[in-house]
Amino acid sequence: MINEESVREKLRQVNYPGFSRDILSFGLVKRIEVDGGDITVLVSLATRDPAVPRAIHQGIEEALATLEGAGKIVIDFDLKDPPEPVAGNPTAAQMSIPGVKKIVAVASGKGGVGKSTVATNLAIALARTGARVGLCDCDLYGPSIALMLGAADQQPMATDRNEIVPIEAHGIKAISMGFLLEDDSPVIVRGPLATRYTQQFLRQCLWGDLDCLVLDLPPGTGDIQLTIVQTVAVDGSVIVTTPQEVALIDARKAVSMFQKVNVPISGLVENMAWFECDHGTKYPIFGEGGGKAEAERLGVPLLAQIPLDIETRARADRGEPVALLDPAANAISAAFARLAEGVMAAVR
Repeated sequence: MINEESVREKLRQVNYPGFSRDILSFGLVKRIEVDGGDITVLVSLATRDPAVPRAIHQGIEEALATLEGAGKIVIDFDLKDPPEPVAGNPTAAQMSIPGVKKIVAVASGKGGVGKSTVATNLAIALARTGARVGLCDCDLYGPSIALMLGAADQQPMATDRNEIVPIEAHGIKAISMGFLLEDDSPVIVRGPLATRYTQQFLRQCLWGDLDCLVLDLPPGTGDIQLTIVQTVAVDGSVIVTTPQEVALIDARKAVSMFQKVNVPISGLVENMAWFECDHGTKYPIFGEGGGKAEAERLGVPLLAQIPLDIETRARADRGEPVALLDPAANAISAAFARLAEGVMAAVR
């Protein structure tokens, strides 16, 4: 027998386009009506992309059609426009963070490609230009920013209004779950609580006046990513990948996710592009030219190629990011300086 609960079970199979989370858990299904075998579903969406309701409509139809005894299926949409930008300001007033001029998300389709290393060094490279920079570690389950900044032993304070005072290190302001946990303590929370923590990091942190806030997103395309783009107006995104095809497959998913939620793609970063020996020979351990070819295919800039480098790894472990070095004397620091320049040019 068809009832509301059996319909809900089927709707849990329908993911939001570009994400790994279903429309029911995102709270997009506002009403379900069952009359015998006839089913009516009301979905509320805030998007200007006609492909999104089209894909959800098709997904719902296909899912409900498998219900035994299903009759007429009616799918209604309550479509709203996202908040309009304020004149002279590229961010939406309803989605801005007070004092923050630009927000840049650093993302990857999979883990292990060096996303947090790129995010940390990008933030420091931006700060070296004289910009006021913040770094928000949104990777709650695998926070590494605290260690990379050499501030894992510090804990953020709170004001009497329960506002979080970010940690300051190497000229940037930062917040991370790593500041709040013991070294071996895991984060064991379900999706709704994880998104609440993310919103607190973004909204209840005293960032002050920043030229740029860099967001280190968790890998993949899940609920935290969608929470962020629905909570704040992201001005640009940097997709980190390695040259190998197995990483590029997931990088494409990350690009598709941002395109579906109307977040501009600033460009790609090809990390671990090669390993260079002391005698100057380059070994493309993870393949060659994959990032460049993918950037050309997507029509976005290849912002940087970062070699696989022992000193970069060692300095990250010591909390002394390589971007702190003089770009004129260190090739890796110079690559991150070019990345910072490309990112600011893209979101200006």
